[in-house]
Amino acid sequence: RLDERLALDIGEKVEIEQRLADDRVARGEVVPQLEAELPLAGGDTTLVILAGQPIEVGNRDCLLFTFADLEPRRRAEHALKASERHFAAVFEMAPVAMVVTQTDDNRILQVNAAFKTLTGYDDRAVVGRVADDLQLWNDAGQREQLETEIRAQGGFRGQDVRLLHKNGEALDCLASAENMRIDGDACVLWLYQDITARRRGELELVEAIEAVMKDANWLGRSIMDKLATLRNPRPGAASDAPLLDLSKREREVLELICQDLDDAAIAERLELSRNTVRNHVARLYAKIGVNRRSAAVVWAHERGVGA
Repeated sequence: RLDERLALDIGEKVEIEQRLADDRVARGEVVPQLEAELPLAGGDTTLVILAGQPIEVGNRDCLLFTFADLEPRRRAEHALKASERHFAAVFEMAPVAMVVTQTDDNRILQVNAAFKTLTGYDDRAVVGRVADDLQLWNDAGQREQLETEIRAQGGFRGQDVRLLHKNGEALDCLASAENMRIDGDACVLWLYQDITARRRGELELVEAIEAVMKDANWLGRSIMDKLATLRNPRPGAASDAPLLDLSKREREVLELICQDLDDAAIAERLELSRNTVRNHVARLYAKIGVNRRSAAVVWAHERGVGA
């Protein structure tokens, strides 16, 4: 209890913020509720709400003071301000692109230096605007899905997305987002890790492997799955593309190619001649725009065929 922490002698003056309250105490009048710094026995002070009411005790005019301790609130406010100052420093200095948007309408409130370097936009170009105004996302539908996920789940982690630089250049990024409060306002913190160079290296690796492969018979299915993932890392990016007009027989042949069967094994499985199988394979290659088995397998796995 607060009264156990105080050591007040009769006549000791309570230091309060308003001089008017001092006058009211001196005149024995009602002291309206106000915040004040109350001295403690050890010489420190504590923040309180106090009020004074004239009463009579034993035929003597007195003042009855009531106190409510506000020190926990003050400590919490100081801690919050310190936390916000720390966030502001980390936000601006972070090497990862970061954006803060309003929760209700997704308008951009602030961006950090890394974001401006990544996208080529400055504060004046982005603050107060939404991503669609800037054509910041290559896939607006994906962004809307992630915004829905934020509202439902509070955030997301490590989504493969593609942003667009101010000059139109595509930027592959890993995006994460989280609901938070800044100065009491509901906001969303977005983080974009630039993986464009890494993705370019992965695609170059795939192209190099394909260049030296004459067919995929010597590769395991797990390797082919990984190649397909490297070529189209965003979930659903390839599977959403329409399949070409393959006949039922051509699709069967493609699925068996994905199972590492050669022409002879396909012919035996489908009870066809090897010449007929070769003709199906040739037409299949022409339709999907490839010229070797490895490329056909990757093409199929990108679209969920034979995976």
